[in-house]
Amino acid sequence: MDGKKRTESGFDAKREIDRITEWIREWFSENGPEANAVIGISGGKDSSVCAALLIRALGSGRVLGVLMPDKEQADIADSHMIAEYLGLRHVTVNIGAATAALTATLSEQFTLSKDSRINLPPRIRMTTLYAIAQSIPGGGRVANTCNLSEDYIGYSTKYGDAAGDFGILADYTVKEVLMIGEELGLPGSLVHKTPSDGLSGLSDEDKIGFTYAALDRYIREGICEDESIREKIDRMHRLNEHKLKPIPHPSRN
Repeated sequence: MDGKKRTESGFDAKREIDRITEWIREWFSENGPEANAVIGISGGKDSSVCAALLIRALGSGRVLGVLMPDKEQADIADSHMIAEYLGLRHVTVNIGAATAALTATLSEQFTLSKDSRINLPPRIRMTTLYAIAQSIPGGGRVANTCNLSEDYIGYSTKYGDAAGDFGILADYTVKEVLMIGEELGLPGSLVHKTPSDGLSGLSDEDKIGFTYAALDRYIREGICEDESIREKIDRMHRLNEHKLKPIPHPSRN
C-alpha cells in the first residue's frame, strides 16, 4: 500500500499498528504477564485484525483463537482461513447443543422474542471464551473485538460480543479498521467481507439501515447530509450508550 492511501484523511495505519502493539504489551505486563490472549474468531474483519495484532504483540504462543459455530455455519471456512494464515493456535467449540438446550428450557416458561433468540448465541460464546480463559495453563484474558462504529450505535450484544477484558479496536471506525487490515496484509476476502452478525440473515448495513461510510463520517466529521439517517444514528447512540458504561449504582458520598 502506498503512503498516500495509508495516511488517507490523516490516518496513518502503520503508526496505529505500532501504537496498538505497544499498548497490548503494556496492558498484559500489568494485567497478566504470563496470561494468554483468548479471542473468538468469526472470520470477519474485526476478529481477524485483532488476532493479527495480538500475535504481533505477544507472539503466536500466547494467543488462542476459538471458533464457535452454532451447529452449521456457512462461512466457518473463513475462520479456518485466517487461523491458518496467521499460524494461530485455535480450537473449535460448537455451541449448537448449548444454544438448543437453553432455548428449549427457556421456552418451557417464556415465549422468547426474536431479539432474545438472536442475542443468545453471542452470550453463550462469551461464556465459552471465559470458561476457556479460566481453564488454560497460565490463565487467559478475553479480547473484545468491537470497533468504534459498532460501539457508537450499540450494534453489539450486551454481555455477549460487547464484553471482554480489553478492547483493541474501540478507538477505530470501520473505515480505519479496514485500513489497518490492509496494512497488516490480511487476505482481502476477509478484510472486505460484507459484515453480518451471522444470526439475522441480513448484512450489518441492511440491518441498521445506513452505511458504515455514512456512520464513520458522522463520527469523525459530524457530517450527515441525510437528516433521517442522522436522527437514527443519534437515537441509536442515545438508547444504547448504556452498553459501554459501568453498572450503575447508588453511590455514598
